[in-house]
Amino acid sequence: MNTVLVIGASRGIGLELVRQYREAGDRVIATARDDAGLATLRNLGAQALRVDVADPASVSGFSWLLDGEKLDVAWYVAGVGDRATTASPPTREKFDQLMHTNAMGPMMVLPQIAPMLAERAGVFAAISSHFGSFALTETGMAALYRMSKTALNMYIRCAQHDFPEVTCLALHPGWVQTEMGGPQAPTSVAQSVASLRSTVTRAPSTPAWRGAFLNHDGTPLPW
Repeated sequence: MNTVLVIGASRGIGLELVRQYREAGDRVIATARDDAGLATLRNLGAQALRVDVADPASVSGFSWLLDGEKLDVAWYVAGVGDRATTASPPTREKFDQLMHTNAMGPMMVLPQIAPMLAERAGVFAAISSHFGSFALTETGMAALYRMSKTALNMYIRCAQHDFPEVTCLALHPGWVQTEMGGPQAPTSVAQSVASLRSTVTRAPSTPAWRGAFLNHDGTPLPW
């Protein structure tokens, strides 16, 4: 039985990760920001922790909450979207919200849990987006969101050098039928998560994926 950590698990991809890992018989530790999210996670059989990754004070003591754990996989799923273009400047509040959640959050979390992952030669998998690719950018839509995911991708690339005992990945989940992706998306949450889990399972035995930016099925994506 593996021990899996899912950060940002109260809905969408995070919640489905919890569901699928629990159905597979794994032990799951999962985070949410509010009572409703925590109750949902407990109902699925997960150990639920209250953490707000956008609040440095909340996430600064994360390692204390996990004291003594050894982790096989840790997922950073928490994310905030925004569709605004560069035509108008963002508010400071919007900039802080996206950068704190999408980029600073993983930077706060990984150093705290890296020793727990290293014990099992585990995987740190951060949900990114193809919107974070320079090469794939063909529109100004979601400029700030793109910037935050590009920052996340660079962090994963750098972190691989600092945490060599851990496989670090930035993963694009596809266009998924989540609140952010919308009902018109071609991929269901269950399909995306099954593919993501398969890729993460193969990652430790695939050296070329260390510090990589991948599609959910393991296909490399351009930076």
